[in-house]
Amino acid sequence: MQPSQNELGAFLRANRSRTEPAHVGLPAGGGTRRVRGLRREEVAVLAGVSADYYARLEQGRERHPSPQVVDAVGRAMRLTPDARTHLFRLAGLHPARTSAANIETVHPSLLHMLDAFPAAAAYVLSPAFDVLAKNAVAGVLLAPFEGTRNMVRVLFRHARAKEVFVEWPAVARATVYALRLHAGRFPDDRGIRDLVSELLDVSPEFRRLWGENAVEDLVRTYTVCALPGLGRIELTYQTFDVHDAPGQQLLVGVPQPGSSSADVLASLGAGAGAMAERGAVGV
Repeated sequence: MQPSQNELGAFLRANRSRTEPAHVGLPAGGGTRRVRGLRREEVAVLAGVSADYYARLEQGRERHPSPQVVDAVGRAMRLTPDARTHLFRLAGLHPARTSAANIETVHPSLLHMLDAFPAAAAYVLSPAFDVLAKNAVAGVLLAPFEGTRNMVRVLFRHARAKEVFVEWPAVARATVYALRLHAGRFPDDRGIRDLVSELLDVSPEFRRLWGENAVEDLVRTYTVCALPGLGRIELTYQTFDVHDAPGQQLLVGVPQPGSSSADVLASLGAGAGAMAERGAVGV
C-alpha cells in the first residue's frame, strides 16, 4: 500500500485543508490566507490545545494523544462520524478489527438470503470489495464485467466501467473513500494492501482520490447503470455488516416503486425464478 510513516498527520492535514473557516465560525480572511482551509493555530485554538502540541501531532512527533484531545480535534474540524472513528483508529485509540479467518466463505444462510430479494440486486462483498456471492439480478447487472470480481478494479481498470456506471465519478469517489476506511479497520487484510498498491501504480484517477485522504462508509448509495437491452436502471443501495464474518458486507439495491427500473428488475427476477423452477423439475 506504500503507507506513510505518519498516517495520522496526513489525515489531519487533509481534513484541515478541507475545513472552511466559515464552517467553524472563523472569518474567511479574504486574500490573506496562503493555504486552503484552516491554519494549524486555528485548529489548536478550536480544540483547546497549544499550537506547538497540535503541530507535533501533525508532524508525528506526538504519538500518544489522549482520547480527549483526539475527540476535540475531530470536533474542531467538524469530522463526520466515520472520519472521527478513523481518526481515533489512526491515533491508536480504537482497536483495529480483524477480518474473518476465511473471508472468502459466505455462510449458507446468507447465500439463501440473497435469493430472498427476487426484485433487487443483492451481493456480498469482502473488505477489499471482491464480490463473494450474488443473486440472479445482481449477476445480470454485473455481467459486463464477467471475469473481474473486484469492484474497485472494475471501476478503475475495466474498459466498460464509465459506460455502465452513468455517474461514474460519484461511484468511484464513494468506493475509494470506503476502501480507505476499510484499510484502517482491517490493517492486516492483504487483499486491501495489494489492491491499493496496484491501483496507485496504474490509475491516476484512483491515486488522486486516494490522495484526498477522506473516509466514508457505504451506508446508503444511489447508483445509475446503463446496460444493453435493459436501458437505464436506477437503484438505491443499503449496506449491512455481516457480524459473524467481520469485513463482509451485504449490499441490497432496490429501485423506486412503480419506476421503469422496478419493472426491469421484476422481469429479471421472474426470469431467474422460472429458470430455477425448470431446473428443479429437470426441464
